Amino acid sequence: MTATLSSTTLEPAPAEAGDRGVLTISDSTVQRIAAHAVTEVDGVGGAAGRVLGVAVGGEDLDNSAKVTAKVTGGNATLDVRLSISYPMSVSRTTENVRRHLMRRVEEFTGLAVSQVDITVAALHTATAEKRRVQ
Repeated sequence: MTATLSSTTLEPAPAEAGDRGVLTISDSTVQRIAAHAVTEVDGVGGAAGRVLGVAVGGEDLDNSAKVTAKVTGGNATLDVRLSISYPMSVSRTTENVRRHLMRRVEEFTGLAVSQVDITVAALHTATAEKRRVQ
């Protein structure tokens, strides 16, 4: 007769979520995630920086959009300034941006995005003229 001994390992029971600690996600972290997510939408680019309400520099499709985020509890609100490539539909493009931001921020952070305010700072044509000194 042969006997087989099985070893049993005792693993500690997983701690309840509240017992493991607290996760805090800063406003600036959500801002960076949202600014990167905006670049994933076709035809959307950056907005000029502002000083005292005046645009400084120009809008650029190659730069990222300006995003301000506010995190309260498990919710985030976003304020986005961007530019759109002409002749894309402004309403359709901004709605795509809004849905994409809500999905990506929630995917990365677990926060529900309750509001996304979008300001379209400029429209760019496909053949944007470059200024030259003559």
